[in-house]
Amino acid sequence: MTALQIADIKSFMQKLLLFESFDRFLLLEGTITTFCTFRIDGTLQKSYYAREEQELLADRNLSLWGEVRPFCFELIRGKRTPLSFRLVFQLSATNTAKLLEKAGILIPPSQVRGLLINLKYDGHTLLCTTGTSLAVFSMDKKLDHAWDDMVQRFFRQQGIPFELV
Repeated sequence: MTALQIADIKSFMQKLLLFESFDRFLLLEGTITTFCTFRIDGTLQKSYYAREEQELLADRNLSLWGEVRPFCFELIRGKRTPLSFRLVFQLSATNTAKLLEKAGILIPPSQVRGLLINLKYDGHTLLCTTGTSLAVFSMDKKLDHAWDDMVQRFFRQQGIPFELV
C-alpha cells in the first residue's frame, strides 16, 4: 500500500470529472458530500439493461467510472467545492491479468479480488492510497509493489503531480 498526496487538486479534479483519464477503471463505491451525502454502489444492476445490452456487459459486475462520471460531475460542479468525497476504483480483470503477466507474478488472476485506488478528499487535501485484495494469504508483496508502481506511472503519464506520504 502506498499513499500519494495529490499536489494540484484542481487539475486532478479536471482529469477525474471532465476527461477520460480514469474512465476504464471500475467503480467499486463512492460517497460525495455536498449539500447532502450521496452514496454510490458501483455494482451493476443487470436486470436494468435489455438482453442485448446485458450480453455486451459480459461478466462485468461493476460500473466503469466513465459510465458514472457524468452523474458525479453533476453532483460536484458549481461554485462550491464538495465538503468531501471518497471513491474506490478497481482495476479490471483483464488489466489485472496483464499486470500479473508483465510483472512475472505467478498468482492466478482468479485469486486477485481487486487492485484498488482509494481517493479521499476532506475539503482540503486529496489523498490516494493503493490497495490489493487477494482470495488467499500470501507473504509475497511482489503484487503490492507492482500495483503501487503502476499507479505512480499512470499518474505521471496523466500529468498528475503527487508526493509520497
